[in-house]
Amino acid sequence: MGRLDIAKVRASFPSLRTGYIYADNAGGSQTAQQVIDHIVDYLSNTNVQLGASYSVGEQSTQRVSDGSVAAALLFNAASVDEVGYGPSSTMVLENIARALDDDVHSGDEFIITEEHEANNGPWKRLAERRSAVVKYWRTVAIEEGNPYSFTYKTEDLLSLVSPKTRIVAITACSNILGSIYPVQDIVRALRQRAKQVGARKVEVSVDCVAHAPHRQIDVQKWDIDYSVFSVYKVYGAHNAAFYIRSTALESSLRSISHHFLAVNGSPQKIQVGGPGYELVHGASGVVPYLLSLTPENNLEASFAAIAQHEQNLLHPLLSFLTDKKQYERGVRLVGTSTIDLSRVPTISFVVTGKRAIKSKDIVAEFDKECDIGIRFGHFYAYSLIANATPKLDPEDGVVRISLVHYNTVEEVERIVGILRRVLASPTLVRERQKLVRHSRL
Repeated sequence: MGRLDIAKVRASFPSLRTGYIYADNAGGSQTAQQVIDHIVDYLSNTNVQLGASYSVGEQSTQRVSDGSVAAALLFNAASVDEVGYGPSSTMVLENIARALDDDVHSGDEFIITEEHEANNGPWKRLAERRSAVVKYWRTVAIEEGNPYSFTYKTEDLLSLVSPKTRIVAITACSNILGSIYPVQDIVRALRQRAKQVGARKVEVSVDCVAHAPHRQIDVQKWDIDYSVFSVYKVYGAHNAAFYIRSTALESSLRSISHHFLAVNGSPQKIQVGGPGYELVHGASGVVPYLLSLTPENNLEASFAAIAQHEQNLLHPLLSFLTDKKQYERGVRLVGTSTIDLSRVPTISFVVTGKRAIKSKDIVAEFDKECDIGIRFGHFYAYSLIANATPKLDPEDGVVRISLVHYNTVEEVERIVGILRRVLASPTLVRERQKLVRHSRL
């Protein structure tokens, strides 16, 4: 397996030349030069409407088609006719849910998680429209001494399956917990259970937004029906890619596109308007970038190298946050403390106890450095934070440090150094105690 040449990797991202430490990558990665070049070239040379018979129109149409080839590769879809693009993962899933209106019936059951609302809200709204029932696959804490060591257990999901189960919406990787879930194993167990109980038709939607920057997607091996990822979190620009299994396109979804368009069996069934042509062409630059990372020139090798490098980033940060001194200080990971390939370097934590520090105050200390970016909040996994016990304030949420393969060990050491200073600071604690006393007056 090839190892990443970090100097070469970083040279592919013009924004990294400033030396700024981007550590909010789960909110959006930096954009590779190949993607930027594709977008500029499209706007400079082929910025016309698709479908025209003149030469530039034909070239434009081909370039947008190339974007579908890239999406099919990244999903490992069986055909380019199973993939497409939209403005965001949230909007794509909302469109899929709208297109399912005629194939969902009163009393049908949906199982969703507490993860990002993009893969929850559309199903809740569909359930409301069609008088379906929503069930929740909830997290459990698994590490003694940390009530926030959340994960999902497959047996808990299986206990929710009934003859009325219709939709199961899960995540491949949590954007807060950083855990990667064994989608293939989960879906296999789910489908076996659904068959045992006599469920009529079960379709599975997998949110791959937090997964796609770190690991390879394989919708065929996973045996799923719907999936999305955000291109702007996979080194591209601000749009999203989606996968819909061909059988779902044919038999589950009605068209929400213009009534006069012949879109049966096509991803255009859920594409209301154009997908942003220059951004789709830009997405076709993501695959060449990924392939350039290793000499093997295949996505499997590239993602393996990415995963291995990210372990080097994960280890020093998690080791610091989970050592005895920080535990006694009140630091609690939100997620498990595992340091292996079952998680990505998206690390969330809170500081609790008598010397608690608000998440926003920790981030404010980083902001003072002026050359490093991390973030606090619920990151749209609102239910995950709101339902935590002991209670967390969803608006303050967690501190999240999210890294990708272009980050360096030296950057992590800088982050750890700032955290060490902030957590040892008596000033932040005194200010917090003053606020608590004032609120009680």
